[in-house]
Amino acid sequence: MPRVIKSNGKNEPFDEAKLRRSLMHALQKRPVTQEQIETVLSDIQLQIRRLGERDVKSQTIGEIVMQSLFALDHVAYVRFASVYQDFQDVEAFRRQIEQMQQR
Repeated sequence: MPRVIKSNGKNEPFDEAKLRRSLMHALQKRPVTQEQIETVLSDIQLQIRRLGERDVKSQTIGEIVMQSLFALDHVAYVRFASVYQDFQDVEAFRRQIEQMQQR
């Protein structure tokens, strides 16, 4: 797996456990099986590898995760987006939901 370039410019090894925790948090109490979670986790890692880059920005990984969650469960997508995009107010959150509904 490539190294991850954080928003502060530092880089670190890709951490599958961190990705798994993020997915589990977003999918908490959602009607999604463990098998579906494992499939999404594998698919995300495959997409990251297919980028063919030695280093990948955390923003790129976040976008891949958001796309995968959108396809799996819209509530989980909104949960992840709310943390990942660090909404500062309700209006920003509302705009994200509207964008999701337009897809």
